[in-house]
Amino acid sequence: MISYIRLLLRNKLFFKRKPYNYQNRKYFVMTVLLSISIGMIAAMLLSRLAKKVQLPAVTAYLVAGILVGPFCLGALGIEGLGFVGEESISNLSILSDVALGFIAFSIGNEFRLVQLKKTGRRATVIGIFQAVAATLIVDAALIALHFIMPDKIGLPAAITLGAIASATAPAATLMVVRQYKAKGELTDLLLPIVALDDAVGLILFAVSFGVARAIQSGAIDVIYIIINPLVEIAASLVLGSVMGFIMDWVEQFFHSRSKRMSISIAFVMLTVALSMLKFEIGPVHVGFSSLLVCMMLGTIFCNICDYSEELMERVDGWTTPLFVIFFMLSGAELDLTIFSDLGIVFIGVLFLTARAVGKCGGAYLSAKWTNCPPNVCKYLGVTLLPQAGVALGMSLQVAPLGADGVLIRNIVLFSVMVLELVGPLMAKVALTRAGDIVPEGRTSARGVVPSKHKGALPKQ
Repeated sequence: MISYIRLLLRNKLFFKRKPYNYQNRKYFVMTVLLSISIGMIAAMLLSRLAKKVQLPAVTAYLVAGILVGPFCLGALGIEGLGFVGEESISNLSILSDVALGFIAFSIGNEFRLVQLKKTGRRATVIGIFQAVAATLIVDAALIALHFIMPDKIGLPAAITLGAIASATAPAATLMVVRQYKAKGELTDLLLPIVALDDAVGLILFAVSFGVARAIQSGAIDVIYIIINPLVEIAASLVLGSVMGFIMDWVEQFFHSRSKRMSISIAFVMLTVALSMLKFEIGPVHVGFSSLLVCMMLGTIFCNICDYSEELMERVDGWTTPLFVIFFMLSGAELDLTIFSDLGIVFIGVLFLTARAVGKCGGAYLSAKWTNCPPNVCKYLGVTLLPQAGVALGMSLQVAPLGADGVLIRNIVLFSVMVLELVGPLMAKVALTRAGDIVPEGRTSARGVVPSKHKGALPKQ
């Protein structure tokens, strides 16, 4: 609301004798809707092109955001044709907040205890170890770079980026598994690890971000660095659990699938709103991580509700356009000018390299330790490289770091674009070499298209 008032004042749309101008409000709404709709249409059209070259749709959405952002169409200064400035994007932050809530809610759905029991100790050990390994290696690389190039990257940014490196994109990984109908030991272990990976990543981010803020503010004390992050994690888990039980109780009053879906959507948005609450208890600051709260909401609900799996599928269908808007806005926020600095590009490349070493090395060592088959040890780390929604969500929360926050946001967006470009392709190759994907021809929305190889079935 405050940013909207500032926009009106800046454009001289607020007049003393006319505090409410209906026509000006209509113009504002019209330009916002035009920008969103043009961005979504561009995203969907580019996703068709991405499919032709076997790239994930999320890459197309990010590119579409760049095209309608302040550095392309928005640079023309025509309101409605694109986002003409950062303020026009920040006015839509509520959509990003809600989208992040549903992303975390979906992660919780993958964190089913029944599925984890099948893989037992292996998934837990590997999921935690590879995430921590990625964080430590990226931290070590970027902190060393901080002492070499202190004017390029601050210590808070280095620490925060290390935690963000732990996150893996469950959507990209699951897309490859489902598209090619992957089955085998690697696939059975991969799915619960992806769910656990993001849970660990959210906790690592809460702690690392707390430390980064403490370093930047100069308030180096136990309460700020240790107590506050731990309280935030505990409070988030408690709030998410309570909301999960309440959601399951309320769902029992409805029998229609559409009404149950509506209740689920309302509870996710309610949980996102409640997670924004902040208050003080003496010297302790009590806040919540919306990602962790919504993830716990999904985890509790999917484990205690008998029809949760069917309901979650319906919710996922409803949220698809919301995710398109989220990734499109994320692309629009990318500050392209920062990549004119070769030092910043170098930081991005170093981040990607260190993360790959941490993910692949951590997965290999922990898989060996838990006596996994050779193919699993060899190829598991590669399937964990994709990164998207959760990492972008984490980068949205670093705004309090100021200039370091801007740097983190752009490095993460750069990383996401690169990893979403090559990550799913590498995951497909790894699953194929591990024997979990058996080539059976091309797949499409209309069914299986027979291969032209010898012995392929004729067209029906």
